[in-house]
Amino acid sequence: MKRLILSLALVVAAVMGLSASGKYAHDASVLPEAARATIAANFKAKVSVVKIDKDFGRISEYEAVLSDGSEIDFDRAGNWKSVETNRAVSVPSGFVAEPIKEFVRSKHPGTKIVGVEKKRGGYEIDLSNGIDIRFDSEGQFVRYDD
Repeated sequence: MKRLILSLALVVAAVMGLSASGKYAHDASVLPEAARATIAANFKAKVSVVKIDKDFGRISEYEAVLSDGSEIDFDRAGNWKSVETNRAVSVPSGFVAEPIKEFVRSKHPGTKIVGVEKKRGGYEIDLSNGIDIRFDSEGQFVRYDD
């Protein structure tokens, strides 16, 4: 019985090790073409580091860190999932729908959008003043988050 439990524990540990593996690269060439195009169209900074996350030996996502400190997460096909910038710089306007930008301008003047994440059914926006706001997929206000 002890051998069976030990064998199962070793198998579980091996599977978890394979599923949590990641690889790092120091240029954008490892990113899918769609991800490289998104970075080139929206950012002046160069890619510093790319972390490639794998689940069960298959790429699940890419995390790109730019030289200006911005971070962009992409799915395996190169579609952006989230964008974060430092508090001094706004997320490029191409990532934020116009109704969301208008809401932030009118309700939170003087703040910047420093993070945007695609969520199921909408977006989560992080403002430079620390407020998080949820919007639906059409860019309509849903609620403030904690």
